[in-house]
Amino acid sequence: MATTDVLIVGAGPTGLALACQLIRYGIDFVIIDNKETTTPHSKAIGVQARTLEIYEQIGLANKLIELGAIVEKVRMFAAGKVRGEAQFKDIGEGLSPYPFVLIVEQGKHEELLYEHIRSGGTDVKWQSELVGFEQDESKVTAEVKARDGQIKTVEAKYLVACDGAKSLVRHKLGLTFAGSTFERMFYVADVQLDWEFGHEALQVFLMKNSLLAFFPMVGENRYRIVGTFPEEFDKDEGDVLYEEIEERIKKDTELNLDISNVNWFSTYKVHTRHVDKFSVGRCFLAGDSAHIHSPAGAQGMNTGIQDGYNLAWKLAWVLKGHASGELLNTYNEERLPNAEELTKTTDRFFGLVASPEPFLVFTRLYIFPYVAQFLFSLDIVKRFVFPRVSQIRINYKDDTLSQESGSFAIKAGDRMPWFEVEGTSIYDRLREPVFHLIVFFDGKSEIPPLPGELMEKWKGKIDSTVISLYPNIAETFGTKKSFFLILRPDNYIGLISNDFSPDGVSRYLDLVSR
Repeated sequence: MATTDVLIVGAGPTGLALACQLIRYGIDFVIIDNKETTTPHSKAIGVQARTLEIYEQIGLANKLIELGAIVEKVRMFAAGKVRGEAQFKDIGEGLSPYPFVLIVEQGKHEELLYEHIRSGGTDVKWQSELVGFEQDESKVTAEVKARDGQIKTVEAKYLVACDGAKSLVRHKLGLTFAGSTFERMFYVADVQLDWEFGHEALQVFLMKNSLLAFFPMVGENRYRIVGTFPEEFDKDEGDVLYEEIEERIKKDTELNLDISNVNWFSTYKVHTRHVDKFSVGRCFLAGDSAHIHSPAGAQGMNTGIQDGYNLAWKLAWVLKGHASGELLNTYNEERLPNAEELTKTTDRFFGLVASPEPFLVFTRLYIFPYVAQFLFSLDIVKRFVFPRVSQIRINYKDDTLSQESGSFAIKAGDRMPWFEVEGTSIYDRLREPVFHLIVFFDGKSEIPPLPGELMEKWKGKIDSTVISLYPNIAETFGTKKSFFLILRPDNYIGLISNDFSPDGVSRYLDLVSR
C-alpha cells in the first residue's frame, strides 16, 4: 500500500498545476491519470495574466510565453468583410506584468507543467484509474487500477479531484452539478489556413445567431477554429464529419479559404454547471470536476488552475501543522462564489456574441465593430475589460481570511496589485511560499516593532519588508499615509490596515492558524 499526503486524481492542466504548487511547498503527493500521457491536442488554449503571475513564482511564466503567441489585435468580420479592429497587445498595461492574452495549445502547456514535476523528482502515474475510495476522520483510502490491471491501494491524508466534467469523485461524494446545456453544437478544429489576412490577430466573425472565431497559434498559418452549428443541426456529436465542419466555416465566413493539415477536430455540447460545494470531508474538487461553462472568454482552464493555487497553500499549512483543519473550510467559501459568478458571466458573454435577439444582432453587426477600435483605445475601457478577462479582478472580499482597518482603494481579499518599486516588479519580492508582512512607510509615522515572541512563533512562515510609500503606490492604494498589509502565500491580501498595533497582526495570524 502506498501512502502520501495528497492524492491528485487527474493530470490535466488543473491537476498538473496543483502538483507544481505542492512541490513548491514541499508536500508529498501522488498524481494519477487514466490517459497514456499528456494530451496531444490543442483543446484549451487561452492563458490569462493571472495564470502567468502564478507561474512566475515557480519560474514557468516566461517558458510558457515562449511556447505561445500573444494576441495583438482582434479583427471583426461581418458578411465577408472586415468591419473593425481593436488593439489587444498591451490591453492590461500597468495592471499586470503580463498585460495580454496568450495563446498556447493545451498539449504544450501540459508538457511544460509535466516536465517541471519530473524535474522535482516525481512522476505522474499514467494509465492509472481511480475505481473507488472511502474516507474517515484521518485519511482517504483509494483503490487505483494500475496499467497492468492490478488494483492497488493508495492511502492519503487528502484527495483532490481534478478528473473532469464526468468526475467519479464528484459522483461518489453525491454532490449536485446543476446547470444548463446550450442547444447548439460547438465544433473545434486545429488547422492550417491560407487566406489574405495576417496571422497576428484573433479573427471574430459576427453573425445573427452563431459564433465563429479563428485563434492564431504558433506555426505558419496555424489556427484554432471554434464555432457553432445552427440550432436546426440535429446530428449527434460523434456522427459529425470534418467535411461538414469545413462547409459550415466557409459558409459563415463568406470568404475564400484554403484549409489544410487538419491536426485535430472535435464536436461537443456546451454545459454550464457547478457543484453545490467544493469539498466533503477530506476530499476536494477543482477545475472541470467542480465547474464547467461556455468557452467564451477563455476562463475555464485558468479558473481550474486558480482553484489549485487557492487550495495548495491551505493544504500545506495544515499538513505542516501551521494551522488546523478549519483553514480548509475557506477553500469552499472562496472558490464556490467565484464558480457561481463565472457561470453567469460566461453565459452573459455568450449571449452578447451569439444571441438571436434583434437588438443584440443589430448592435453586434452594425454598431460594435465600428466603435470597438475607439473604445479599446480608452484607458477607462481597458481598465474595465482587462481585469475581468484576465482574472486579476477575482477577489475574496468579506470572507473569513480577509480583514481590514482603514479606508483604501485596494481591499482585503483583493489580489496584490502589480506595480514597480525602484524599477523592479513588486512580485519579485513575493516569490517565497510564506506570508508576507509589508509596511509602506511615508517617512513620518512611528512603526512599533513586532514582539519577539510573535516573530519567533512565525519564524519561517512569514517574512517582512519595509517599502517607501512612493507616489505610484500611494495612488494605487488610495492613501498618502503609512499602512501595512499581510499577504497570504497565494498573494491575496489577508489584512490591510493603517493601525500599527502589534495586537492586530497577532490577531490575524491567530485567525489563520486557529
